Amino acid sequence: MNIAISKDGTKIAYDKSGHGPALVMVAGAFSYRKFPGQIELANRLAEKHTVYNYDRRGRGDSGDSQTYAVEREIEDLEAIIDAAGGSANVYGLSSGAVLALQAAARGLNITRLVLHEPPFVVDPADHKTPTDFVEHVRELIASDRRSEAVKYFMIQGMGVPSFVIPMMRMMPGVWSRLMSVAHTLPYDAALLEGFMEGKPLSKDQWPGVTMPTLILEGIESPISLRHGARALDDVLSNAHLRSKKGLGHTKKLNAKMISSEITPFFAGA
Repeated sequence: MNIAISKDGTKIAYDKSGHGPALVMVAGAFSYRKFPGQIELANRLAEKHTVYNYDRRGRGDSGDSQTYAVEREIEDLEAIIDAAGGSANVYGLSSGAVLALQAAARGLNITRLVLHEPPFVVDPADHKTPTDFVEHVRELIASDRRSEAVKYFMIQGMGVPSFVIPMMRMMPGVWSRLMSVAHTLPYDAALLEGFMEGKPLSKDQWPGVTMPTLILEGIESPISLRHGARALDDVLSNAHLRSKKGLGHTKKLNAKMISSEITPFFAGA
């Protein structure tokens, strides 16, 4: 384990593996650097890259601060990029893709960018979050109702069918991993605020994101994710959309397929 120090002094833990161009992995909600899918993908990417797989603040071995702000998470990512030599390719998954996109827009030195199914809801007919979604997630965590927060975030935020939750509870390893990072769900909710309301994306939102960008979507994924990926492809000036069965992220990550798309892109193909 390695440690980078963010601008506010928070310790950010990361693992470094492999050889080649620097690649930073930014996890989504419920994920962290020791999550099985994250480890498998990091191992495959390390065959061609020097992979920096880090714990977002509040997760795993990383520290935290009393007051959360999206800007602090952008500074955390910048600290990892600095540890990687000052520039890096970046892969972001789900809410981690939104964080990576916001970081690129703020001018972080990102060479190439992969955005894997950012959960933008752009069609008013698709599943949208309640108007008080962010506030309610915060309230549940503030009152230490982690289990309720996980259920609420998955059903109201991610659109997971309610019958799936009891099934997940019956898998102790899975449920315990979700519970271990439940206190960071308000962070993901804050990252997604304003992007899950069924409103179209604007070409003026991320004018500074001009580096080559690959957007991944699985054709088996919920339609809201697919609509969001296509909308993002339309508004970014230098993006390419890759749609393929097996690239979805709402179930188990297909690390082999994902790495097969990422590796040639980061090599310039």
